[in-house]
Amino acid sequence: QVQLVESGGGLVQPGGSLRLSCLASGFTFSSKAMGWYRQTPGSERVLVALINARGDRTNPGDSVRGRFTISRDNSKNALYLQIDSLKPEDTALYYCNIREPGWTHFWGQGTQVTVSS
Repeated sequence: QVQLVESGGGLVQPGGSLRLSCLASGFTFSSKAMGWYRQTPGSERVLVALINARGDRTNPGDSVRGRFTISRDNSKNALYLQIDSLKPEDTALYYCNIREPGWTHFWGQGTQVTVSS
């Protein structure tokens, strides 16, 4: 079955960096576009970055452009999100997601990022 397992979150100070990982299984990872979402309590999940199946085209959201870098390693079935210059407003639960029609309903447990001094 499809599994998405996020990791790498934690408590960091403003200005710090984190690298989130998502390990995927149960489907042909290298053929699927992927994305990272984040969610704060009481709010809907918001897409923050997209990457195509080959990994040569990315689309970070306007609110995170220049600070968030999405990447993937298809040989490891892994998706990454490098987050630099973290701000308190980046505090959220971060999820990876398959961005293909018919596949978008799969979610992992998420990884918590907390930015605080």
